[in-house]
Amino acid sequence: MSGGWSIYIVVLTALNLIGLIWLLLATAAKPKNPKPASETMGHVWDGDIEELNNPLPRWWFGLFVLTFIFGFGYLALYPGLGTFKGSLGWTSAGEVQAELDATHAKLESLFASFRDQPLAALVDNPAATKVGRNVFANNCAACHGSDARGATGYPNLVDGDWLYGGDPETVLASIMDGRHGMMPPMVATLPGNGVEEVANYALSLSGLAHDARLAAAGKPKFETICAACHGVDGKGNHALGAPNLTDDIWLHGNATLEGIKHTITYGANGVMPTWGPILGEDRARLAAAWILAQGKSSIESERNDAAETGAAR
Repeated sequence: MSGGWSIYIVVLTALNLIGLIWLLLATAAKPKNPKPASETMGHVWDGDIEELNNPLPRWWFGLFVLTFIFGFGYLALYPGLGTFKGSLGWTSAGEVQAELDATHAKLESLFASFRDQPLAALVDNPAATKVGRNVFANNCAACHGSDARGATGYPNLVDGDWLYGGDPETVLASIMDGRHGMMPPMVATLPGNGVEEVANYALSLSGLAHDARLAAAGKPKFETICAACHGVDGKGNHALGAPNLTDDIWLHGNATLEGIKHTITYGANGVMPTWGPILGEDRARLAAAWILAQGKSSIESERNDAAETGAAR
């Protein structure tokens, strides 16, 4: 705050206090020619309730005086007069910082109890995953959903299908360092009917309906151009973040011929932000533990359902 503004606030505050004190004393002083105590002021409510010309009660006047004393004391002890910080040196920023320090101290104690445990062990630790759930909800759910099942363009984190690998340390690295995946536009390298042919071959890899003739023509093109990232067998490459094209999981919702052709033609980009500087390793480890726990639970549930279905048959 500049010196001019500080002076303006001090003067304005002082004038207001002086004016209020004058008003109180002026109204409390006895008039030279007092009116009879029973004289009405002309204000009537509900037909028979009149306002009489009675002086302010002493106890009420005393409360006003105490209010002014409190006000002057407050301005002497706390900030309220421009840049004057008050004799106690209290600031709202200091109060917030004290609360933050207290919170950080509590969190430090909490995180310290998990810090020396391997990430794989935290996956089976209910206390760790409970905290990790909160970290995920506050930071990751906006993209991946509150249940971590993702959406079009945002990976499902509980289906066991990982672009960069699903071991604990790799998942933690993805959170801490982020990822940047890119499928370049391939239309220039697939002239003629190449996009149509490769798209049909991609459909055949995952067992979806396709044109067998076009797929056969697309296979050598795929092996020459696309296999560098997705592998000759189409099962992807964790080192590059290239997806597996042989399963029924499609990050961009491309389980149709037109959808796959669109991706081949125009490419696709995906960015996982770097969360390390924001979360810190402690929170990132707990979020990773919760994610891996959800994936483990989901996979086990699917296996149980499959076993029950098989038994029913």
